[in-house]
Amino acid sequence: MKKNIILNKTYQFAVRIVKLNKYLSNSTNQYDIARQVLRSGTSVGANTEEAIGAESKKDFIHKISISYKEARETKYWLRLLRDAEVLESKMVESLLIEIEEILAILGKIKITSSKSIRKKH
Repeated sequence: MKKNIILNKTYQFAVRIVKLNKYLSNSTNQYDIARQVLRSGTSVGANTEEAIGAESKKDFIHKISISYKEARETKYWLRLLRDAEVLESKMVESLLIEIEEILAILGKIKITSSKSIRKKH
């Protein structure tokens, strides 16, 4: 079976986000932000997984676009947690690096897929 890098990256990122949510829920009173980052952070991988099973190229691009938007939202929440000093920078930095990598890959997939649709029309 061929490995899918983006599926693996988004899944591993979601695992880290679930652990972050558990930490935030147990150690701070940031329940609303914890829920937001959990929702968007796990949605990145879920929508990427859905994209793999897309019914059409257009559906694939739509799901990848959702993944990209959810990744951007997750980046926002992580930056907010860091800048509001809810979490120490060192706890957030590796997650921010990881989400930037995911954004770069998803962005490239989206652009490449969109170009292939335009060439057909």
